[in-house]
Amino acid sequence: MFETALFISAFTTLFVIIDPPGCAPIFATLTKGTSRKHQRRMAFKSVGIASFILIGFAYVGEWLFAKLGISLDALRIAGGIMLFIIGLNMVFEKRTEKREDRAEGVLEEMDDPEDISVFPMGIPMIAGPGTMATLLILMSEAPSQMDQLAILAALVLTLLITLLTFLIAGPLMKLMGKSFTDVLTRVLGVLLCTLASQFVLDGIKGALL
Repeated sequence: MFETALFISAFTTLFVIIDPPGCAPIFATLTKGTSRKHQRRMAFKSVGIASFILIGFAYVGEWLFAKLGISLDALRIAGGIMLFIIGLNMVFEKRTEKREDRAEGVLEEMDDPEDISVFPMGIPMIAGPGTMATLLILMSEAPSQMDQLAILAALVLTLLITLLTFLIAGPLMKLMGKSFTDVLTRVLGVLLCTLASQFVLDGIKGALL
């Protein structure tokens, strides 16, 4: 029998950790100025890559980390450092400058926009250390196959909601105007740096304790 209570509990936990409403503005900022087709492709590709990683990790993550001698704390530190670099680029608009340089002399719609599906959206924004650690704990505490299916169903629903928020984020940001999105870019960059610093601090704390 499908465990409804477990499904609701797992969905609530995963939704809070992945935070689709929080990821959507970051996705829109990183794909700002690109074609609608590119934005849709990045949305599907980001969620697809994250889904593959998380579902695979749910089953083999504990075994793989043990074999490689890698701790989740090390994953938190590495992910935090990479995310911090992205946040700095957003604050100082380095990504916008690079995109404008690539587009010089040609239409922006014909440019080869940056692929952000693997990093940072797929990893670590969606399939981040917190999500991986949560899945390991949930799966380890699910004794039966039906319990595990309930957890995976909660994960799939969360990822579908994430995809939906990505698809509507781009048009919504365009309606808000350039001045608003420029300010939001810098604010989100600062928040990303803060989140990245917390990842690193959590990793160091976990490694030392």
